[in-house]
Amino acid sequence: MKMFNKVVIIGTGLIGGSLGLALRKQRLAGWVIGLSRHQKNARFAKKIGAIDSIGASLEVVADADLVILATPINTIIDLASRIAKKLKKDCIVIDVGSTKERIVSKLSALIPNFLGCHPLAGSEKKGIANLDGSIFKGSLCIITPTVKTNHHALNKVKLLWKKLGAGVVILSAKKHDFVLALTSHLPHAVAFSLISSIPDQCLGLSSSGLRDTTRISSSDAHLWSEIFLSNRSNLLTALAIFQTKLTILKLALESKNKRQLTKILLLANKKREKLG
Repeated sequence: MKMFNKVVIIGTGLIGGSLGLALRKQRLAGWVIGLSRHQKNARFAKKIGAIDSIGASLEVVADADLVILATPINTIIDLASRIAKKLKKDCIVIDVGSTKERIVSKLSALIPNFLGCHPLAGSEKKGIANLDGSIFKGSLCIITPTVKTNHHALNKVKLLWKKLGAGVVILSAKKHDFVLALTSHLPHAVAFSLISSIPDQCLGLSSSGLRDTTRISSSDAHLWSEIFLSNRSNLLTALAIFQTKLTILKLALESKNKRQLTKILLLANKKREKLG
């Protein structure tokens, strides 16, 4: 069932391109236009059917029903100021950024029908070559409305994500950034640091455990440095919590306290089981 006549996706990378594929596959949009600063990305997106056509400029948002900002965080904020006055009154704008407070604060003041969204459906693999139209099925999408959010727009965006196969969770932007610092940004910081701790000459003797634990350290360094800085205070808090836990383990090891070590590991076992 078509939900939007015209959709414009700005940023045809992994998430933007996957959204385009999903929208077209499920016939949720009449026409999908993609814009990218890298023209080869946009051309590839069109070739594989992620978009119907390539936009020549930001002017294409003028008669759009839905605009999706799928670029890095700082670019999302810049784009919003450039397109705000070009949008028709009832156009809905969403972003898919990994942090929300700065984005929601800026964009909700500029665009009446803006909703912050964060689909928890990424991959350490970057670029449109790795896009997947079914990436959102069975995933979660966090939506971060404000007290001023238009309820009609909110309900339509919730329905959109559900039709894409995602469960929807509503959080404030502040709560989102605190939770994601712990569940996403901290694991990435730890994975980057862990792989950096292993001497090159030891890598060839590693087991699957090291590969599994450090998989996400293959993530885009430029993107993740921006994410870390955009959520700096929450990530510092998360790192402090992790350092405390690591210190407790270190002290148990230094004191040769097997009972304490076992207790620490068993508690971790039980918590890990909750992830499924």
